[in-house]
Amino acid sequence: MRRRQAVKRQILPDPKYNSKIVGKLINIIMEKGKKSTAESIVYGAFDIIRQKVQEDDPLKVFNKSLENIRPKLEVKPRRVGGATYQIPIEVTQERGVSLALRWIKDFSRSKKGKPMMDRLADEILAGYKGEGAAIKKRDDTHKMAEANKAFAHFRW
Repeated sequence: MRRRQAVKRQILPDPKYNSKIVGKLINIIMEKGKKSTAESIVYGAFDIIRQKVQEDDPLKVFNKSLENIRPKLEVKPRRVGGATYQIPIEVTQERGVSLALRWIKDFSRSKKGKPMMDRLADEILAGYKGEGAAIKKRDDTHKMAEANKAFAHFRW
């Protein structure tokens, strides 16, 4: 380790659901410091989820979706001799959630033609059902780790 490790910042839970993960999603969706806009997008998406799925608590749908999207393995490049190998490593819970949230945001943003609220709700629902772009991304990540399993002994 060359440098000190970065200090983990404490993320405040969101005001409506009192959930740290929803607070983190709001922070990830936020652009240019406009937190109230990000909150209205996330809460709007949750309202859409509440209507589409006959579930009284959209937080359950969101958590299930996150669990489905969260990767268990990923690859990290490591130089050994002159070659760079892609080494499969297990993903910590915290990093897995961060990746899942980032993928949801990225794929929601990349779609066009609908308001962000609808796109975010669609992506969360797709993850809940086990389909969609974020699930495909997770599967690709797992396939990559599986294909490079032979280099797992380089992990240290």
